[in-house]
Amino acid sequence: MDTTSDRPPTGALSGRTALVTGAASGIGRACAEALAAAGARVYVVDLAAGPARELAERINGVAYVADLADPAAVDALPDDADIVVNNAGLQHVAPVHEFPPERFALIQRVMVEAPFRILRRTLPHMYAQGWGRVVNISSVHGLRASAFKSAYVTAKHGLEGLSKTVALEGAPHGVTSNCVNPGYVRTPLVEAQVAAQAAAHGIPEEEVIERIMLDRTAVKRLIEPDEVAQLALWLCSSHASYLTGASLPLDGGWTAH
Repeated sequence: MDTTSDRPPTGALSGRTALVTGAASGIGRACAEALAAAGARVYVVDLAAGPARELAERINGVAYVADLADPAAVDALPDDADIVVNNAGLQHVAPVHEFPPERFALIQRVMVEAPFRILRRTLPHMYAQGWGRVVNISSVHGLRASAFKSAYVTAKHGLEGLSKTVALEGAPHGVTSNCVNPGYVRTPLVEAQVAAQAAAHGIPEEEVIERIMLDRTAVKRLIEPDEVAQLALWLCSSHASYLTGASLPLDGGWTAH
């Protein structure tokens, strides 16, 4: 089925500026590419300097190399974005009673405090022009929990709350705020988890995907980054102007259980 007619036309975001965190790889990279293809100027924000600059050059964007765990670095990012895609994240797997507190705090800084700081600085610009789009790349773990992922689940639930609050405050100013909630996406973060679990359980990586990662999904495959990016792009279109404060599962039926 041809779905190209469902996408914003090329140039639909001309004149808009988008800020995407974690933009050098995975979902963030796909979002940056999709937004640029629709005409937006993209601020490519990532800790990985080389890949961020390579992508920015290729899509005619601007690279910002920043550690989102550093509040000063976050506060130095541009404040004139019309579109913010909060995507950057990291994972650590351990039971609560063994979870390193410093790692827990780091994950909250990157995945909750940094989005808050970015929005605190960019919302005034959006309010002033009467238009803005906030797309928070949450997770099925923003809606459900899994054992051994306390920091990640906590952070994604926190991002959900921030998103809904921004939706309520931003509505009178033409600003929408929504979460996209993917299941397991084919990204470097997930591929590292596959390899680690295969080694830990002594089973092939394909079996990890089928038996562990896709156990609760009806659609038995990993999500491709561009599928997430196209939903994020649609949320920035005129067709989505009444949709705000929502959490959109892109999880192959995981949360249908």
